Amino acid sequence: MYILIELIGIFFFAVAGSLMAARRGFDLLGSAFLGGVCGLGGGVVRDLILNQSPATFEHPVYFVPPVLAALCVYAFTPAVQKLHRLVQLFDAAGLGLFCVTGTLKALENDFNPVTAVLLGVITSVGGGLMRDVISNVTPDLFNPRDIYALAAMVGAALTAVAWHLGVMNVPVGAGIAALAFAIRVASIRFSWSVPLAAGHWHRSHPAPGSNDGPQRHY
Repeated sequence: MYILIELIGIFFFAVAGSLMAARRGFDLLGSAFLGGVCGLGGGVVRDLILNQSPATFEHPVYFVPPVLAALCVYAFTPAVQKLHRLVQLFDAAGLGLFCVTGTLKALENDFNPVTAVLLGVITSVGGGLMRDVISNVTPDLFNPRDIYALAAMVGAALTAVAWHLGVMNVPVGAGIAALAFAIRVASIRFSWSVPLAAGHWHRSHPAPGSNDGPQRHY
């Protein structure tokens, strides 16, 4: 069941990566690569921190979702190219699942709750961060107009609480993932944000999300 949930999360993130690749004009191989980075990157970082061999390299099936995602985006491009929020929606779905699975894996390896929550967040945002850096856009993680990491943090914290209360099961995990997804989508819909690091700092360079720097193309 754990691997199945991971594969679903990888697929969601990989679709987000492949959609980004399509918008940036990458070829089909680049689409599969960016989808793979987005879908697998966070889990690889998590496993390395856990001092484990990354599950991605032990189970070849983990490479299937990025390939499927690239093919799906290629096949359905005419239908989806006008839906500008698809990247964010698929990314939010992957984030919701990974904040749960990443936290659970850390807890199962006897990490303390705080560290487990941190690893849950890393699992959730790591792949998307790599995708955005490769695509030369401002990462959602650092965008002041986005609460990307906060949604993952809420989901990871609730997962840790449910685990220590002994009530964690598939329905509870699914509910937490859905809540993290809902927070992320609501933040996009209603433009929720967190305060800037320095509210009145004079910036001589383009601020993240401004019209002067590399822009995100959804």
